[in-house]
Amino acid sequence: MGIKRPALKCATVGIMAAALECVKLALSFIPNVEAVTLFSAVFGYCFGALGVIASVIFVLIEPLIWGFGTWVVSYIIYWPTLTLIFALLGARRKKKELDGDIMKERAGGAYPTSLVILVTCIAVVMTFLFGVLTSLVEVGLFSGAFDNFLFRFAIYYARGVWFYLAQIITNLVAFPLLFVPLTRTALRIKPRV
Repeated sequence: MGIKRPALKCATVGIMAAALECVKLALSFIPNVEAVTLFSAVFGYCFGALGVIASVIFVLIEPLIWGFGTWVVSYIIYWPTLTLIFALLGARRKKKELDGDIMKERAGGAYPTSLVILVTCIAVVMTFLFGVLTSLVEVGLFSGAFDNFLFRFAIYYARGVWFYLAQIITNLVAFPLLFVPLTRTALRIKPRV
């Protein structure tokens, strides 16, 4: 019995990391429409530290597929941090015993509104910060000079604002629609892990 549980946890982490990679690859043909934020949030919220480990593995797999670039530094910082934030939110959930609220549908099939609003706001803010982070890493670490840093940062960020906006809109739509159903599914799986 002692060996089965760690092996099951390792397998769960592997499946979560593979799922992150699959949703990234599945949507890679549509510029900056992504579901990695949603899945990272669900895995962190439901599985805590295991979800964070899965996001680290995802980050380690990405450069093997796409090659190394300046974006790797941003990924190393961003994805585990995002998953950790949702893991902390999930730990708070355990204290308040919100699992019952998530697992039970209210009359008419409505979801817990406060949860949906909270996770959507966190996702939108984190997606905005991803754009800031990637611009900071690109301008700060790889430009070689810090002269006129804010000016160069503003130009670099403005060049990518449409891509960041696409990511924000994606998460603004995906989180209210999919976070609770995916969380319900993950919470049904969790007792087995």
